[in-house]
Amino acid sequence: MDSKRDPAIRITLLPRDTNSAGTIFGGVILSYIDMAGAIEAHRHTRMSRFVTVAMREVIFHKPVFVGDLVSFYAETVNVGNTSITIRVIVKRKEWARQRKCFASRKRKWSTLRWMRTDRKKGSSPVSSYD
Repeated sequence: MDSKRDPAIRITLLPRDTNSAGTIFGGVILSYIDMAGAIEAHRHTRMSRFVTVAMREVIFHKPVFVGDLVSFYAETVNVGNTSITIRVIVKRKEWARQRKCFASRKRKWSTLRWMRTDRKKGSSPVSSYD
């Protein structure tokens, strides 16, 4: 994956996203991973209707904290007849409170698969735009 590419999503996480341990809920990260993958599916195909079929694996290496700047990079791995597979890499810039600056850390990755649907919610062929 080209790390110079613009992320699908970049966000600073807020106190409302924390669990009782003071770190960001894994489910919050999962929801952004899902959105980043959907953005890439739309970007790659220019098609509008996709539903998430599977998240194969998500690895949480270290916690994310309030104030961290989190970027979600997505790339198309495979385009099938009715589905598209996207890899999402999550990187965070940790807010170094002592130095008042950001330090980069790669933290999580996942591979997701979406199925294209038609207006009747049935599967529909996928065509690549790129």
